[in-house]
Amino acid sequence: MIRKVREVLDAKKMVGFQWAVIAQCFLINMLDGFDVLVMAFAAPSVSAHWSLSGTQLGYLLSAGLLGMALGSLFIAPWADRIGRRPLMLICMSMAGAGMIASAHAASPSQLGAFRLITGLGIGGVLASSYVLAGEYSNRRWRSLAVSLQATAYAFGATVGGIAAAQVIPELGWPSVFLYGGILTLAMVPLLIAFLPESLDFLLEKQPRDALRKANRVLYRLKMEKLTKLPEISATGPKNVLRGIIELFSPELTRPTILIWISFFFVMFGFYFVISWTPRLLVDVGLSAKQGITGGVLLNVGGIIGNSLIGLLAVRFALGKLLIAYMLLNVALLTTFVYVLDHTEFGFGFVMCIGIFANGCVAGLYALTPTLYGTSQRVTGLGWGIGIGRMGAIFSPLAAGALIDLKWSPAELYPLFAISFGVAALAIVALTFSNRIQLGQGYTH
Repeated sequence: MIRKVREVLDAKKMVGFQWAVIAQCFLINMLDGFDVLVMAFAAPSVSAHWSLSGTQLGYLLSAGLLGMALGSLFIAPWADRIGRRPLMLICMSMAGAGMIASAHAASPSQLGAFRLITGLGIGGVLASSYVLAGEYSNRRWRSLAVSLQATAYAFGATVGGIAAAQVIPELGWPSVFLYGGILTLAMVPLLIAFLPESLDFLLEKQPRDALRKANRVLYRLKMEKLTKLPEISATGPKNVLRGIIELFSPELTRPTILIWISFFFVMFGFYFVISWTPRLLVDVGLSAKQGITGGVLLNVGGIIGNSLIGLLAVRFALGKLLIAYMLLNVALLTTFVYVLDHTEFGFGFVMCIGIFANGCVAGLYALTPTLYGTSQRVTGLGWGIGIGRMGAIFSPLAAGALIDLKWSPAELYPLFAISFGVAALAIVALTFSNRIQLGQGYTH
């Protein structure tokens, strides 16, 4: 019965309720993008305020990413046990509180601690929001629905950059953290009122009052109601640890390892580009305002790239699109510094890098849930994101250390370009998996 409901949902035309759920996830990820990447835009002011070295600034940039990694690894999997909705509400509250506390940090160590808390909340909510958007989509539009969440992340980061450029000179760097925290917390009551639980979760996990809640969702989906709950298998994972272990069952081990490799190296390259480009543009002779403009353009490119890969995935195999995105990014990063003598052309290059770097992340988010069933879906994506965050953590630290050793941007960008090439090789290997060839359908 569960499979039949999923098949009907996959095949039927999308209705307004489904797009409303996707829109709510979009708003969540927009706020998350603001909350995470505003640190990159505030970095020059924070660095000047406390006279930080490149390595010290790298630790601050990595603090939020460490929190995101831990949240993805150890908080996100609870969504497969207690539900997508309650975990998302808890984590949004945590992220908002961390942002407001960051605005009142009295030292670099305090700011780092509060950024860690913010990251825990964001890491916990990200996987659930991507999975929930995918679970409420039909087969045709699933890749776009998930990719739109990455678009929201880039859009939120773009808003953060624009806000930082306007607000920091007038009110100081704490103001952007304060405003971000207030907006994040203000979102929580709206989610309480309007965000539904995953239909897949209700039917398979059957929490208290599951039949009534499932039928309410089915009514809004314009689908036939159920007279009783389906029988469920007793073989699914009973706790979070067992759910993690199941990622290494015989049929899942190979896809899990390959997707982890892809996540690690894509995030390693992506967060170097996102975190350090505003500062490195200043190092090659641009003004601080032009550096922030470059950071904004990266995220504007991300909005385009994330949406584009979702639209293209309606017609083309997602694995092949990912490989193309990754290889194009290798070429762009390798040649980037050499076009900066012509500022306008260089900014166009920055936007192209944003298109393909962000698109790589969006493609991985869309691809990963198709590898797993309902009981492992958030856990699988959460751990993929968490492993990716490990790369994201090491990336700013490695770049900061190399900058302190006098590495130039012309040496740094080609070095980090290699990571996208490694990720492309992992996706090539993954496309040989039969599960990828099955398309965008979710399994149970």
